[in-house]
Amino acid sequence: MNITKDVVPKALGPYSQTVKANGLIFCAGQIGIDPSTYEVVEGIENQTHRVLKNLQLVLEESGLGLDKIVKATLYLANMTDLAKVNKIYSTYFTKNKPARATVGVRSLPKGVLLEIDAIAIDSR
Repeated sequence: MNITKDVVPKALGPYSQTVKANGLIFCAGQIGIDPSTYEVVEGIENQTHRVLKNLQLVLEESGLGLDKIVKATLYLANMTDLAKVNKIYSTYFTKNKPARATVGVRSLPKGVLLEIDAIAIDSR
């Protein structure tokens, strides 16, 4: 996948990308939009990489990494894509495997195939 540059994605609506409360960082759902162009990337594999990269960028703005995620929720427009998503997802979470839920949904913003939100712990 071609990612042009590491730009922190902006919220697409009236919400915060992250909120800190009681040592937890609540991350808004990330979708497969390249934040440097605001174009949706094509295909479930590219979208999965982009969503996880966007989540990583948002956490890095709070001084954290993906390894601090303790809970993730995946929203999939097509549950038959789960095996492809899991294969890619597992490469981003090799040591810390957060608790997770996966929900099949009818549709997602901008017609994307995947959205992931997360809760991370800030133990600094």
